[in-house]
Amino acid sequence: MAQKLVVIGAGMASGRMLEHLFDMAPGQWDVTLFNAEPRGNYNRLMLSPVLSGDKTYDQIVTHDPDWYDTHGVTCRFGEAVTAIDREAQIVHGARGPVEYDALVIATGSAPFIIPLPGHTLPGVVAYRDLEDTNAMIAASRPGAKAVVIGGGLLGLEAAAGMAARGAEVTVIHLMGHLMERQLDPAAGYLLQRDLEARGIRVHCKGATKAILGDARVEAVLLEDGTVYPADLVCMAVGIRPETRLANDAGLEVTRGITVTDQMRTSDPAIFALGECVEHDGQLFGLVAPLYDQARVLAATLAGDQAAFRPVQTATKLKVTGCDLFSAGDFAEAPGREDIVFRDPGRGIYKRLILEGCRLIGAVMYGDTADGAWFFDKIRSGADITADRDTLIFGPAFAGGASADPLAAVAALPPEAEICGCNGVCKGTITAAIQGGATTLDAVRGLTKASASCGTCTGLVEQVMALTLGDGFAANANPPMCKCTDHTHEDVRRLIKSMGLKSIPAVMQDLGWRSVGGCASCRPALNYYLIADWPTEYRDDRQSRFVNERNHANIQKDGTYSVVPRMWGGVTTAAELRAIADAADRYAVPMIKVTGGQRIDLLGVRKEDLPAIWADFNDAGMVSGHAYAKGLRTVKTCVGEQFCRFGTQDSTGLGIRLEKLLWGSWTPAKVKLGVSGCPRNCAEATCKDIGIVCVDSGFQISVAGAAGTAGMDVRETVPLLTVATADEVCDVTAAFVQLYRENARYLHRIYKWVDKVGLDWCRDQVADPATRAALVARFAESQAIYQTDPWADHAARPAEWAPVADLTLRAAE
Repeated sequence: MAQKLVVIGAGMASGRMLEHLFDMAPGQWDVTLFNAEPRGNYNRLMLSPVLSGDKTYDQIVTHDPDWYDTHGVTCRFGEAVTAIDREAQIVHGARGPVEYDALVIATGSAPFIIPLPGHTLPGVVAYRDLEDTNAMIAASRPGAKAVVIGGGLLGLEAAAGMAARGAEVTVIHLMGHLMERQLDPAAGYLLQRDLEARGIRVHCKGATKAILGDARVEAVLLEDGTVYPADLVCMAVGIRPETRLANDAGLEVTRGITVTDQMRTSDPAIFALGECVEHDGQLFGLVAPLYDQARVLAATLAGDQAAFRPVQTATKLKVTGCDLFSAGDFAEAPGREDIVFRDPGRGIYKRLILEGCRLIGAVMYGDTADGAWFFDKIRSGADITADRDTLIFGPAFAGGASADPLAAVAALPPEAEICGCNGVCKGTITAAIQGGATTLDAVRGLTKASASCGTCTGLVEQVMALTLGDGFAANANPPMCKCTDHTHEDVRRLIKSMGLKSIPAVMQDLGWRSVGGCASCRPALNYYLIADWPTEYRDDRQSRFVNERNHANIQKDGTYSVVPRMWGGVTTAAELRAIADAADRYAVPMIKVTGGQRIDLLGVRKEDLPAIWADFNDAGMVSGHAYAKGLRTVKTCVGEQFCRFGTQDSTGLGIRLEKLLWGSWTPAKVKLGVSGCPRNCAEATCKDIGIVCVDSGFQISVAGAAGTAGMDVRETVPLLTVATADEVCDVTAAFVQLYRENARYLHRIYKWVDKVGLDWCRDQVADPATRAALVARFAESQAIYQTDPWADHAARPAEWAPVADLTLRAAE
């Protein structure tokens, strides 16, 4: 007589288990199948094509009614199980009980719904089953606005499906790049770029604050104040094992239902499989291990020996037509090396992660044909030493010797294309060189080769080396860092000309050799993007040096110095009391008057920074940016108000300039001085920008230095003389913006002026139209960045708290 098997959940895992069971042990079990959905097993992986309109539900059905009838399965679809009586071995359904000899729990997973204000409004859906899919189809009429919260695989498939039906879709993702569990930032950038090309808006680093609406959803509000209108909101932020029945029945549950190698729970008569289980501390979401569980459980129920052994899996996905592959461990760690291949023109990115002589991880985008070969190398732990030089090119070059790059270029015919952007062939470059172009800039000027994206610069230089022989000298302007062959100037030019608006975009499209850059290039790229795209680029705090990340200067003992801003070096009794109170309250060991007419509190503990900032904010004081690549101070003398030699209101002008310029990020620190007469008490003639007041107006000079790194001491050189304080402000703002837009990162103003020439700088700021345009761009940037970082971060003191208190006694 057949035994009674009850299965709770008619998903893909339990369906595959029943197929194996009916093959292995026909007639051994009388099966009753519960499913809360009013249908049987269908391929949930194909819900995305149903959403996009490429398939219908009937086309993704795995087990139709005839299949269940053929195998004698009693179907109780659309009926939820309410309880499990383990002692009596009875399952209670909404329409009555059923006894079991063996029970299989396959309840899968439940979508995680963020308990935001408004999450229960009509129009807010998850994306787990056919009902969710149908709700999105109904809402995805042309012109409808849909917001997807979550930029993982499921969220992106939902976004693509609704966009295919004509909806205007926005994806909001909390992390810095899409699909961060499967992709590194470079591949995530390429995916975002492709999605945006398909009309899907992507908002990364977006924290959702609330879902807005009255009778139904109307919009989504982010923490930064951004509001996206929405007729439908799909929340695809993750899943968690559905364990409520198992918990209620008293089975052992940790994160999921705990199972043995035979998929048996803590009750010998009850088994579990699928996304609801936990095996050896591991949860499962990909279909491959679920099907392995199904095979093992079917064998166990058939009386055979079998054991579930999770194996390493690779993720090869196609998200909205974009090929992705990831396998192994691709996190950064000491002792690991990266091999990176980028083809910006074709949108291809490959990254291999090596540890010693083994390949331990791979990420690929755009060309995943060799994914299986790389995965086999990862899984086997094979020694890749012999293939190291050609490994990134896949099995076609396995074991091949590296070719001499000059020999390869020499073998190219004259008509071979070198610069794809501008269609420049080898013969054209050779002719230019033979005609007298002996430098890269000269070749670039004559032929346009390497003048666009710049990725062919190496090839152009190889053609030059072949043609000129010993007469070829490599570009004397060194590359930005070891990650790229591009100079700072190249990168600045290409960011603007190519419209690159993120660090991953720069690294991909300019062919960076590393994955995420280095400590040299990331701060520079972050600055260049801030300067060129102030309203579109979002400052990346992690790409800044420690002082700028923490908005204070770190000292050699790990404490910090705090310098509140004093406009023009002027303070008040109330501000001085606030400084004294803070020094007492936080036990500041030293208070120092600086050469820039400020007061420095030295020895502040990191965990006290938010509190001392808040105290200064309460007193009306803001950050002095004494740590920043930006405006530090404007030093003034007392001017005509008190000094008998003063010719103008130097103090008032200094305060006005400081209030105009503070908060602006610049390639290096900027210091100003305003002296009320030629006696120059404010030492204006050794500042980055100096203003000396005279009877007839104001003399503006630039490019001074007073003992910077390298011990350079420079007197300023005259820029312009103007008649009014308004002109001083306009010329200064224009000059600072010119410096911001053109200088190399970390170059002080005097180095930049030496490079570009004072005459060029003077011509730019003297021309009324050019000056006005520079001032307008500076004002646009200041509208974004002229904010007090202390006020922002004082509200989040936990970020500055110590990780652990190691001073506690061992006995405690």
